Amino acid sequence: MNLGVAFSPLVPVYIVWAALALAVAVTVLLLVAHSRGAAMRAGALFLLVLALANPSFTREDREPLTSVAVVVVDKSPSQGFGDRAQQTEAARAALAERLGRVQGLEVRFVEAGEADGETDGTKLFSALNAALADVPPDRVAGAIMITDGRVHDVPADTGSLGFAAPLHALITGRKDERDRRVALTAAPRFGIVGQSQTVGFKVEDEGVRAGSAQVTIRRDGELLETRNVVVGQNVNVSIQIPHAGQNIVEIEAAPLDGELTQVNNRAVVVIDGVRDKLRVLLVSGEPHAGERTWRNLLKSDASVDLVHFTILRPPEKQDGTPINELSLIAFPTRELFQQKINEFQLIIFDRYARQGVLPGVYFDNISRYVRDGGAVLVAAGPDYASATSLWRTPLDVILPAEPSGQVTERAFHARLSDLGKRHPVTRGLDGAQSDPPNWSRWFRVVDTRNASGTSVMQDETGKPLLVLARPGEGRVALLLSDHIWLWARGYEGGGPHVDLLRKLSHWLMKQPDLEEEALRLIVHGRDLEVRRQTMSDTVAPVTLTSPSGKARSLTLQAGEPGAWASSVPANELGLWRATDGTLSTLVNVGPANPREFAEVTSTTAVLASLASATGGDARRLDDGDGLKMPRVVAVRSGDTYKGDEWLGLRMRDASVVRGIGVLPVFAGILGLLLLVGSLAMTWLREGR
Repeated sequence: MNLGVAFSPLVPVYIVWAALALAVAVTVLLLVAHSRGAAMRAGALFLLVLALANPSFTREDREPLTSVAVVVVDKSPSQGFGDRAQQTEAARAALAERLGRVQGLEVRFVEAGEADGETDGTKLFSALNAALADVPPDRVAGAIMITDGRVHDVPADTGSLGFAAPLHALITGRKDERDRRVALTAAPRFGIVGQSQTVGFKVEDEGVRAGSAQVTIRRDGELLETRNVVVGQNVNVSIQIPHAGQNIVEIEAAPLDGELTQVNNRAVVVIDGVRDKLRVLLVSGEPHAGERTWRNLLKSDASVDLVHFTILRPPEKQDGTPINELSLIAFPTRELFQQKINEFQLIIFDRYARQGVLPGVYFDNISRYVRDGGAVLVAAGPDYASATSLWRTPLDVILPAEPSGQVTERAFHARLSDLGKRHPVTRGLDGAQSDPPNWSRWFRVVDTRNASGTSVMQDETGKPLLVLARPGEGRVALLLSDHIWLWARGYEGGGPHVDLLRKLSHWLMKQPDLEEEALRLIVHGRDLEVRRQTMSDTVAPVTLTSPSGKARSLTLQAGEPGAWASSVPANELGLWRATDGTLSTLVNVGPANPREFAEVTSTTAVLASLASATGGDARRLDDGDGLKMPRVVAVRSGDTYKGDEWLGLRMRDASVVRGIGVLPVFAGILGLLLLVGSLAMTWLREGR
């Protein structure tokens, strides 16, 4: 309980001071004049001034508050190495028992650093600040951290801590730990498809003398090379970029005898493959209403470099004009179909028939180009069923359907076949869900036989409309109607021609997202989706391996046709792997090389300077002679909170006011008696 005096003047303060000055002046005059009863008169005057000041006696009832100490327990993945987890739990239990014996101390235990698939590094001070968010700085007794010392959010100085109290660190692990890691020195983010990029790295060993190490280099799980490197020496390796999208490069060093963990023996570089330009050769044959459909589509794609030649002379027109005189610009057939054919990712024949422009040897070159990995699209019309059909060239060995010689002309709706509903080129086409499909009709289809490819679109009677095939290493698409332009013109509402033709051309150019058989790992926030694209009715279970090496088997669930999926929490940063025994895939969650695994040996150095600046200490729990827990001491005053076998906490004297009592001196009967009494005493003295 605290007692005090407070003033609440009845008049403005300057009047009180003026009255006090007047009372002092009168008192001085009385004393100088040696007036009888001067002291009693002065007392009466001062009581009047005091009454104007309205003094009150106050009483505060205070309740002492506890001091608050926080114990931050590091639960990061690196705490699972060696016997650190056991040391942590032993230290936690000992602290709980010893801190519980300190009178007037509130103890808060918080866990931090657990892997969540998003946070890079161990963030202990963020957890400490959150635990003290509701505690005033003058109540904080200190903080104790149980950690391996690898903390990645250490404040720059004590002022950033937010409190003036000791910080202690109890370090798990051992002094003689050894470890090997791969550190990247050059990690390019992008690369041009078909070109190479240089990746730089070095192998670092801790706790042993430098020597040599065997390093294995993989790209997308495929072994590229194995070499021996000198530990501590920078090494550069050239990596070819084979495809667009993510190219995941792994650099893995052989394990070191007795090392702490192998999780950081591997470094990952994710290089996004970017195509410089997709070169497409479009050869338009007999003029027709939809001639510009392909040109408009390809020209609208900024990533496509289009070379387009149109043959405007119908084949039936014969006037004896030499071929080399039929064009304003010479058709460079030899340059395109012999010298530079391999520079194109796709060749399109739009209603093209043999007209003597391309010799047979060039069709041989095109067939060889496809089998070696190229792509051809034939958008056919009646020309395909004629005597001058492309089928009657050396292209017949790669084309997936033979023309019967007949053309059916009637109204029909193009439909997806059962395989087309699963194929990524046609799956989910807008309007395909209804019956009949919600798009305009076509009026012509070229009849074929002996189809060898995959028919993904057909007419109402089952005749193939779009057939896809994979001859050799290449790809071929055969569109057996020249009426897709009706969709482009908006006839009867049109249809999804842009989506279909763009997917078709990108499938031909081997866009990874459009593979028929594919296993993918996709990160959605904190979830990891395993997705299987297939043309089959069933899929095998998938084995998913986390960055720490933990494997689990997943049974995928069927979704839309041809797609199976399952999701798991992405609770670890690093490289995840999945395989179903046939297909394999990789994906990196978070940073390519998490800070948590960059350096894994325990250390006191990271926290030592900050702890010392607060009067605290950073010490190992096991210095080689077994686990030793220091005593915890309550310190009331002083700047040092550590000793050889003890740690101190700064105990506070904070309190909170629970009640206030106020007694005005001149209020009521008491004030009246004081004033009347002083006047009466003065009158009595004058009466003598």
